[in-house]
Amino acid sequence: MLTAPTLSSPFVDLDREAWARLSASTPLPLTDVDVQRLRALGDPIDLAEVDTVYRPLSRLLDLHIAAVRGLHEATGTFLRERVGRTPFVIGVAGSVAVGKSTTARLLRELVARWPATSRVELVTTDGFLHPNAELERRGLMERKGFPESYDRRALVRFVSQVKAGDAEVAAPVYDHLTYDIVPGAQNVVRRPDVLIVEGLNVLQPARPGRDGTGVAVSDFFDFSIYVDAREADVREWYVERFLALRRTAFTRPESFFHRYAALTDAEATARAGQIWDSINAPNLRANIAPTRDRATLVLTKAADHHVASVRLRKL
Repeated sequence: MLTAPTLSSPFVDLDREAWARLSASTPLPLTDVDVQRLRALGDPIDLAEVDTVYRPLSRLLDLHIAAVRGLHEATGTFLRERVGRTPFVIGVAGSVAVGKSTTARLLRELVARWPATSRVELVTTDGFLHPNAELERRGLMERKGFPESYDRRALVRFVSQVKAGDAEVAAPVYDHLTYDIVPGAQNVVRRPDVLIVEGLNVLQPARPGRDGTGVAVSDFFDFSIYVDAREADVREWYVERFLALRRTAFTRPESFFHRYAALTDAEATARAGQIWDSINAPNLRANIAPTRDRATLVLTKAADHHVASVRLRKL
């Protein structure tokens, strides 16, 4: 059902069934094979979930993109000049292991199936982490993923250049296997119709500069999504993913976490819990969760990973 907000609320709250009904006439271009290819490790999302949750979201984004383009054309008419169209930028935020990567990849596929937005790029903020050597120098290796572990100036510069319509803008590349930036590697973005920026802290507000001003990467977003869940559930998902990686990626000698491959189930569970409690939970509480209400839309998941409710900011 649709929950009537209080007069002071800037949001409209919808339960799962009410949200699903909003896309009755919207096609679903993805298949089971597509969903299996796009979902992250440990995320049990299926085609039914995509149909219920992401099909309405795809339609909503299409409406927002069309509205922004209409405003762009009207502004050009007002200014009496032709201004090149700039990309529509979507931010996707949320905790480690909450499923934001799957959300971002699904949106890339769905939005690209709309006729007016065939060119969709996805960039994760992992590429803007400082290299491990620099984190070591700054004493930040145990705070990887915290706001201070990123080159925020480079991230803001990247998104602002894409939003400005630059022909080519390059982002660094992060390797999750080696847990570090890949030297010399670049992800080049070439004037997409839509850019999706996914990361833990993309909804962080600006930090004032020395002159009292500041710009945040979220200042360039046209739409933003926060993927939410109870902390206890996310912790459980994180531990489950750690155990799955111990049996797969961690077994490779070049993996940064290769030392965990030989742990027993009990040892791996304990170690994953320690990492969550000492690093991911404090980051979630202090830096990530407080940005939730800055999002245009919040997807709240239940313990079974399914989205239970949706909160949409009123215009």
